[in-house]
Amino acid sequence: MVEEALPMELDNQVVPDALPFARSYQIEALDKAIRENTIVFLDTGSGKTLIAIMLLRSYAYRLRKPSTSVAVFLVPTVVLVSQQAKALEAHTDLKVGMYYGDMGVDFWDAATWKQQIEKQEVLVMTPQILLDCLRHSFIKLQMIKVLILDECHHTKGRHPYSRIMTEFYHHQLQSGISDLPRIFGMTASPVKSKAGNSELTMSKYIRDLMTLMHSKVYTCTSEAVIREFMPISTPKFKFYEANALGIVFEELAIKLKKLKEQHELFLRSTDFTKSATEYAEKRITKFFCSLMYCLEDLGVWLAFKAAESLSSNETGPLSCGNSANKTVKMFCLATVQELKTYLLSGPQRSISDNMKHDVETGLLTSKVFCLIDTLLEYRDLTDLRCIVFVERVITAIVLPTLLNAVLPKYNSWKTKFVAGNNCGLQSQSKKVHDGIVDDFRKGLVNIIVATSILEEGIDVKSCNLVIRFDPCHNVCSFIQSRGRARMPHSDYILMVKSGDSVTCSRLEKYLSSGDIMRKESLRHSSLPCDPLESDLFHEETYRVESTGAIVNLISSIGLLHLYCSRLPADGYFKPTPRWDKDTGTLYLPKSCPLPAISVQGDRKMLKNIACLEACKQLHKIGALTDKLVPDIVVEEQEVEEFGSEPYDEKQPSYVPRELVNQVLKHGETTYHCYLIELKQNFSYDITVQNIYLATRVELNREIASMQFDMGFDKGSLSVSFIHKGAIHLSPDMVSLCKRFQVTILRILLDHNMDRLQTALEKCCLEDGLEIDYLLLPSMVNEQGPTIDWLTVNSVNSSKIGCQDHTPNIQTKDGLVCRCIIQNSLVCTPHNGYIYITTGMMNLDGTSPLKLKSGEVITYKNYFKKNHGTQLYFEHQRLLKAKRIFQVKNYCHGPKQEKDREASKTFVELPPELCCVIMSPISDITIYSFSFIPSIMHRLESLLVAVNLKMHMGSRWLNEIHALKVLEAITTKRCKETFHYESLETLGDSFLKYAVTQHLFQAYQNHHEGLLTLKRVKIISNAALCKLGCSCGLPLQGFIRNEPFDPNTWIVPGDKSGGLKLKELVSDGTKVYFSGMRNLKRKIIADVVEALIGAFLISGGENAALLFMDWVGIKVCFDIIPYERHFSTCVEKLVHISLLESKLKYSFRDSSLLVEALTHGSYMLPEVPTCYQRLEFLGDSILDYLITVHMYEKYPGMSPGQLTDMRAASVNNDCYAWSAIKAGLHKHILHVSQDLHKHITEALENFYRLSSSSTFGWDIDMETPFPKVLGDIIESLAGAILVDSGYNKEAVWKSIRPLLEPLVTPETFKLHPVAELHILCQRRNYTMNKKLYREDGGDLNCIIKVETDDGVIHQHKYRGPADRKTAQKLVSKEILKSLKQ
Repeated sequence: MVEEALPMELDNQVVPDALPFARSYQIEALDKAIRENTIVFLDTGSGKTLIAIMLLRSYAYRLRKPSTSVAVFLVPTVVLVSQQAKALEAHTDLKVGMYYGDMGVDFWDAATWKQQIEKQEVLVMTPQILLDCLRHSFIKLQMIKVLILDECHHTKGRHPYSRIMTEFYHHQLQSGISDLPRIFGMTASPVKSKAGNSELTMSKYIRDLMTLMHSKVYTCTSEAVIREFMPISTPKFKFYEANALGIVFEELAIKLKKLKEQHELFLRSTDFTKSATEYAEKRITKFFCSLMYCLEDLGVWLAFKAAESLSSNETGPLSCGNSANKTVKMFCLATVQELKTYLLSGPQRSISDNMKHDVETGLLTSKVFCLIDTLLEYRDLTDLRCIVFVERVITAIVLPTLLNAVLPKYNSWKTKFVAGNNCGLQSQSKKVHDGIVDDFRKGLVNIIVATSILEEGIDVKSCNLVIRFDPCHNVCSFIQSRGRARMPHSDYILMVKSGDSVTCSRLEKYLSSGDIMRKESLRHSSLPCDPLESDLFHEETYRVESTGAIVNLISSIGLLHLYCSRLPADGYFKPTPRWDKDTGTLYLPKSCPLPAISVQGDRKMLKNIACLEACKQLHKIGALTDKLVPDIVVEEQEVEEFGSEPYDEKQPSYVPRELVNQVLKHGETTYHCYLIELKQNFSYDITVQNIYLATRVELNREIASMQFDMGFDKGSLSVSFIHKGAIHLSPDMVSLCKRFQVTILRILLDHNMDRLQTALEKCCLEDGLEIDYLLLPSMVNEQGPTIDWLTVNSVNSSKIGCQDHTPNIQTKDGLVCRCIIQNSLVCTPHNGYIYITTGMMNLDGTSPLKLKSGEVITYKNYFKKNHGTQLYFEHQRLLKAKRIFQVKNYCHGPKQEKDREASKTFVELPPELCCVIMSPISDITIYSFSFIPSIMHRLESLLVAVNLKMHMGSRWLNEIHALKVLEAITTKRCKETFHYESLETLGDSFLKYAVTQHLFQAYQNHHEGLLTLKRVKIISNAALCKLGCSCGLPLQGFIRNEPFDPNTWIVPGDKSGGLKLKELVSDGTKVYFSGMRNLKRKIIADVVEALIGAFLISGGENAALLFMDWVGIKVCFDIIPYERHFSTCVEKLVHISLLESKLKYSFRDSSLLVEALTHGSYMLPEVPTCYQRLEFLGDSILDYLITVHMYEKYPGMSPGQLTDMRAASVNNDCYAWSAIKAGLHKHILHVSQDLHKHITEALENFYRLSSSSTFGWDIDMETPFPKVLGDIIESLAGAILVDSGYNKEAVWKSIRPLLEPLVTPETFKLHPVAELHILCQRRNYTMNKKLYREDGGDLNCIIKVETDDGVIHQHKYRGPADRKTAQKLVSKEILKSLKQ
């Protein structure tokens, strides 16, 4: 065998890596493949894949990561992807990736493929995938080191193998590029034709294949070389008698033809659209032809099985909702019934009882009988593995039904069929297909009836019988199907009709064709490859220079359809290009920005030329990217990546910088004093007094004039702040003040002396940052309010002497005077309690005490008996005292538990059992300080809000009140009387509107789908969270997301908790945080929206836009003219004056009205665009207007109510109801039969329900209104907005009357699904829900609720409704049952 190097640079560095068990010819082929591009032509089962594996092993060092190079292993069918990938994984250590259509690779973008190339070293895929990747420049040919083409005889014509070589390999080869992949092809037959054994013809085919693949053929000199290593099956002819078409066949043929004509006549007599009628007629004709084929080739019994199978296939989506397709279904069922009348009857008779008689009566053909007879010849074979090859899918489907009925009488053989997943009948998934083949290998399936899908590559070494039920159509099919039988002494049966000399002659030529192909291959291998001369190679191509992506005349149609498939669609139309061959004009969907394209040229290629021109123009305007993929694919990928960006939920919690400072150990410290005025709005036996707040820095003037209420069960406490100037305190005085506030606040919070002692031990002046402010009692003198220094000194009660009395009362601490003990804070060690004393009683230890039991004893005996305490000073008067107050969360409002009336319950205490903690101090002071934690928590929150305002800049100071900012940064989890939900709802609607208007004007060539994705990139939770976290000082630190707990509140000056403040500097601003907390991404996004709402309410739209700009959302409201090209008179299309009267608005540009009423299905050229863009704009403006209306009209609504009422008003059912009520449905421009039908059904429901309500929870409809009806309300709103120069009032004035009556708090009803869910939660009921769809298409919804007393309430819905509607209907019934 003479070899000649190809005219390309040889890779001398590659060293063969042969496996030890490789055969001699495999090693020889490997050596040749390393040196030059090679086509290995060897029989099926000879180990071609192993040669490819060894070639990849030889190149492995060039492929291993981090190399940017890969090898690509192409296989012609999906079935072979996993098989070849498993072989590679078994014999190499390379990383192997598998790729096929069901993985969604058609919609992968460049980034996804880049990830795969960075990850994998060998890519196993079908050729169309690689061709698409090369065309889009996702993968470049230079990146591929080895390109393997399995079953490379397909490399001809327009097959993807051929396109890869012509469009890329040869193009770069002739451009002088030498860095091209090593080509390695594998085939069992380099010729795929019906050419018989003509040496000249075969020689040409082999030469063409070599030229196209730029490769030399390697083969063995004779079949004998292969036979040394592997068995080759013995071909045998099996003849069957030709069937005489009897009376049964003729009768059935006439009846079936009559049925066909009847149903076709019915189709033509209806008002179905032309396209629907034509499609249905094609399906009926196809069905009829299949049955006629089965009748003639298989017999009546199998024709009946075929009719059943085809009929069941008609229960798919096409048969639902389309009357034309239902006619097809009716035809199918009629043929089943007709065929059934000719079948056997009676319980004792089956098809297998007397098959010769069945052949005579036409139930079976002699061909089918021959197959069964042939199989039964192998009945004694213990482990049969047989593949029966058939031509048609329907034959593959029905034959197993007969074989499984007949063969079990003789053995336990099991039969299944394999027909692929694109057969259009009983489509098999890749998983099912692989499962059948795997069961065949294991012996669980003995016979597979298969189409040509199993001819190529399927490797079952235990297969010992192959039967060709239908003859091979080419030599390649013959060789490949013969090669499926791998076992020694296996047979290859060729079934041929007796007397068919043509088929016999052709098959005999196929038998000798192997030697001829080997001879010609060996001859051509000594010759150099010819340069490629092909029309395909020189066809017109559009190339993007920046990326290398290409589109040509052949691929342009597919690319244009791909682009159109990504345009917005609904259930009534799919956007596709329309070709008018008479005028040579290409019409694109209305959502495409291109006008109609007219071209001239070769009539045969005119459509391709027009599509190529469209692709060029789409790329020039950016609708196709530089990778020549629809722009929406890139947008979708960016949105997906945006949402998957990492986010750390651990976020800081800021502390107001006004309350943080460095303690001064030396010199005086200046404090700014604010009088906290407390106004008691409730009745109680103790009043409150004002308290002084002293801070190191002067507070913002807004805080200094702040007033707010703390609500609780008794009423409310009004709190206000008044600036009183500054004081200067020495270190000792600062220390005294801190000891005072730590003592009183720790006692109030803990009621525990041990904890107080720990806090006081650490209450000293230390270096470092700390919470530094003072809380001091006040008193009023002649000059007005001032600090009550006597009470501050109460922490030093032992140092306070009395000038009026001699100490004569014995306490645990010694003698004190009466004025000290009777107004003090004491503890009683015998029970660990802390009390407030308010005076002396006229009782002593000997006084009688009446117990609850009625027994009367002395106080002395009581303490002895109950506490084991002896009173030694029994004649001392007892103290009147009460337990210390409970500190509560007064930020929650009146929801907290009711106060116990502890202050009215006095106890009598012997002074000798008391230790004085603070004295003198009044119960009024202590009671007033019990409110301090809640007051300071609110003040700290307000300061955080003010800090946020200050950080935004001075322009915000007068725009918005701190209380609104506080509301916007407070989550519902805080359980306060306010939270951000209402503001978030408002801000969300304005943000959506503002961004929508900006995008609508800025991107006038973009369709609604693209605009929606661009909007998502700006207003999605992920986007808003990212903006919030990156706007100068990160927003997340300001958010309040924890309910206030007084017990964890930080007492200023108390360091016992180990709090360490941390400093953060951002944009030159210092902030302090006390720790980290979990904060979900959505909360940050919600706060951004709530702040927009807060600025909107306080400062109007300009303030909201300024805040959006600060946070990073750039929108422009400058009005840009809306450019479109209407060439027709709009009055010819719609009744302008009538519509304007309905809308109470006169259009300056009436073409906007036409656009707003044009559905995407209206493909007539006089209207250049449809309503989708205007709907996109109108949806946002109506959402915003309705939300503002409700927020302003019902200010007392809870945040949850606003959200629920908005949902009840802004939905498709409400809008659709309004559209019908106004008669707008009559003016929609569309050509969809289904839409017309559904609008008619909606009208019937409307008149049946005859309700004036537009908020539709109570509309008991099984099928929701067509979305189109709701869309036109939105599109009309958008049209009015544009026409009026973006005047929102004009929109509201026009559209609001259509929506009346709007929902109000009185008429609002919770959605039944939500109401049932809330009811079950509140009452602890158990609810189970089940939704499933039956084969016929009906949806089943079952809801079962079990009450706490075991009663079960259950309701079931079955019908055509969607999931949401079905759940609504069932929930309503369950609620009715529960309320009875």
